[in-house]
Amino acid sequence: MFQSVDRRGFLKTTGFLTASWGLSCLADSARAEDKKPPLFKISLAEWSLHKTLFAKKMDHLDFAKTTKDDYGIDAVEYVNQFFKDKAKDQAYLAEMKKRAEDSGVASLLIMIDGEGALGASDDAKRTQAVENHYKWIEAAKYLGCHSIRVNAQSQGSYEEQQKLAADGLRRLSEFASTHKINVIVENHGGLSSNGAWLAGVIKQVGLSNCGTLPDFGNFRVSKEEEYDRYKGVTELMLYAKAVSAKTHNFNEAGEETQTDYARMMKIVLDAGYHGYVGIEYEGSAIPEPDGIKASKKLLEKVREQLTTG
Repeated sequence: MFQSVDRRGFLKTTGFLTASWGLSCLADSARAEDKKPPLFKISLAEWSLHKTLFAKKMDHLDFAKTTKDDYGIDAVEYVNQFFKDKAKDQAYLAEMKKRAEDSGVASLLIMIDGEGALGASDDAKRTQAVENHYKWIEAAKYLGCHSIRVNAQSQGSYEEQQKLAADGLRRLSEFASTHKINVIVENHGGLSSNGAWLAGVIKQVGLSNCGTLPDFGNFRVSKEEEYDRYKGVTELMLYAKAVSAKTHNFNEAGEETQTDYARMMKIVLDAGYHGYVGIEYEGSAIPEPDGIKASKKLLEKVREQLTTG
């Protein structure tokens, strides 16, 4: 037998159900918002601690654990200078990998320096430089990295350097593709700090695993020429597979004094990039640990502003 419900009771029940449904929807929405991935993630480039490492105050093998324990960052970018003779040392690489995994830290890439000019005008030297990088591609693959960062050093005219650098990078990228590793080029002095030049080189290479690592601060082409950093990053983001957040000094508000981070990160996000942004502190006004923390705080503040704004 059905129980009759008067109008007042019906409205009261309906109102309760509607309110409950509304609260449930708000809770679901909040949970969905919590699960929404961040606009970008933060990693730490080992160069941020180069003074500490060169002074032997920290061991390279402790870098991953230090990154997690001291800075609350769970992804790292290695620099080959701090394990220069270990590229083929399987026991050493195994220890690196174990320590990173034990700390819950992802190994993203290795920055390579000192292995020759990939755009050398002499073909034999260019070939040697390409082959010198092979061991680092193999090491990166073993460590679980997605890329090695290289330099596009060359000599000659604007067009000649583009052609030579593209040749070296193409050959290296072809080898890297067999290991499913990217070859990414940083603006790192000379014509590589000219955004249009470097973007043109990557276009000439024409391989999907050859891209860029735009650095916010490395736009000094020569003593006389400083390339516009915002223009340069905009040009390089078209091919970016990683991003380097260079910092030097901070004002009282915690803003970087040379780079407008809100403007720069908007350029990065507008390019559709939502991967890791690597802190690379190079300042001297405050100690390296403080510089890393200030850089992280700035990136987190900008990320919050761009998320809510």
